[in-house]
Amino acid sequence: MSDILEAARKVLRIEAEAVSALTDRINGEFVRAVEMILACNGRVVVTGMGKSGLICQKIAATMASTGTPALFLHPAEGVHGDLGMVAKGDVVIAVSNSGETEELARILPVIKRMGLPLIAMAGKPESTLARAGDVFLDISVKEEACPLQLAPTASTTATLAMGDALAVALLLERGFREEDFALYHPGGALGKRLLLRVEDLMHGAEAIPIVGLDTPLKDALYEISSKKLGITGVVDREGYLVGVFTDGDLRRTIERGVELLHQPISEFMNHQPKRILRTNLAAKALQRMEEYSITSLFVFDNETDQVPVGVIHLHDLLRAGVV
Repeated sequence: MSDILEAARKVLRIEAEAVSALTDRINGEFVRAVEMILACNGRVVVTGMGKSGLICQKIAATMASTGTPALFLHPAEGVHGDLGMVAKGDVVIAVSNSGETEELARILPVIKRMGLPLIAMAGKPESTLARAGDVFLDISVKEEACPLQLAPTASTTATLAMGDALAVALLLERGFREEDFALYHPGGALGKRLLLRVEDLMHGAEAIPIVGLDTPLKDALYEISSKKLGITGVVDREGYLVGVFTDGDLRRTIERGVELLHQPISEFMNHQPKRILRTNLAAKALQRMEEYSITSLFVFDNETDQVPVGVIHLHDLLRAGVV
């Protein structure tokens, strides 16, 4: 057991040291790489073979999701037609720990012929790839975490970290915001919190539970049960929302006696209904519900309107994944 634990800890120490060593290599060459990508009118084409290729796919995906259009090009497929994915205006990031990967070497002349800027990420400064690059990012490691020094381990971790450093630097330079990230992740939790608006989830028109000021309590209860939202708004003759009655108010009313069922709802309603605008983010509706410890909000077109256009319930936010 102790041998297993020590082997695992050694792997983590070696890989942590490999990543830490990159800090001193964030220099003018790194700045040039960022500026080269920012000046790019096309996409960032990330290419590499084997394990490096897998890391390249992650780098491309991270860039694409943080405001830098990017794609992965498999170099072996590139020499069989996929180089057609590359176009004028693109910038290429080529990755190889040895810097001598045959498949990469075969597509470098095409990249040069097209006049595309080349960012070389390699572990050997004197390698073919490093010398071909307009910018060289050193991803060399002292040792691999693999005890046989065969399986790419620390080297791929260092490459991934360098790719993340590029992506984050680009993100900051572009002024990329949470809202932008959400736009590229509409199916994720963050996307739902930052993209869904109240009007996307609210109950409108005939689905709004509404009664008049003079409505008997028993009829208001029917409105609550039929609309299945645990609430009803109370409006005056102009249709202005002047109160609200919830199932919580009902429990408190029942304690006062059933003979009250024929009394007008105005005798029991809350005179301070909470509201929200239809254009507000659904996440703001959740925040307001939590603030007032309630489960529903009436929805309006703007701040001055008094006629509700909808109602949103906590369950709507739960179903949408906003919570």
